[in-house]
Amino acid sequence: MILRHAAPALLGLSLISGPVQALDLSTMSDAEKDQFGAQVREYLLENPEVIIEAINILEQRNAEAEAQVDKELVAANSDELFNDGYSWVGGNPEGDITLVEFMDYRCGYCRRAVPEVATLLEADGNIRLVIKEFPILGEASVLSSRFAVATKHVAGDDAYKQVHDALLEFTGEPSEVSLRRISDGLGLDSDAIIAAMDSEQVTDEINQTRALAQRMQISGTPSFVLGTEMLRGFLPADQLQQIANGVRAEQG
Repeated sequence: MILRHAAPALLGLSLISGPVQALDLSTMSDAEKDQFGAQVREYLLENPEVIIEAINILEQRNAEAEAQVDKELVAANSDELFNDGYSWVGGNPEGDITLVEFMDYRCGYCRRAVPEVATLLEADGNIRLVIKEFPILGEASVLSSRFAVATKHVAGDDAYKQVHDALLEFTGEPSEVSLRRISDGLGLDSDAIIAAMDSEQVTDEINQTRALAQRMQISGTPSFVLGTEMLRGFLPADQLQQIANGVRAEQG
């Protein structure tokens, strides 16, 4: 790209005559290389916008390449992303597009995402939501996720959603005492939930989600998959809606 723009400034070089040809630096003498380099440098100093243009094009190409890799990752892992058989499903279960969220209860941006996702689901009405428990911020995160998953196993999906919402609002340190207070307040069987937290089933579920995240090259929360698109990081509802509309347009 830079050489293309630089070509007009290089036409005065004695080694170039007639139509501009592709340059082969290996055929140049040291003096010719020095002259060529000086001409290129002079042109770039006089036209620095060329460098910015080249950088922008490179960044665009890199972004497009990364987006394509993400699409391929989504396609290769679609069954486990959208229909793993254990993750909680909300929104419109019959929706024409699925939003998958990898989240951590101790993640500030995950908490910020709660009203945005709720606004999206309410405004659109045709989006299926899948929550992936992905505790990556220390033992407190793991404890919270084990409690939420155990609640689902013991008391069902509705109880899980209640605990999920409560944990995202909880500002203290999770402990058996504080978690019991949450479940007691919701009228749940705290003893059964606490007993199930360290079960093999709960451990396997969290480990499967971690393995999926690793395959998807997800290292932070929140991370979303919306239809065929991977979205790494927090996004407001209006941007999520725009992406959903784009995915639907692609699907015809």
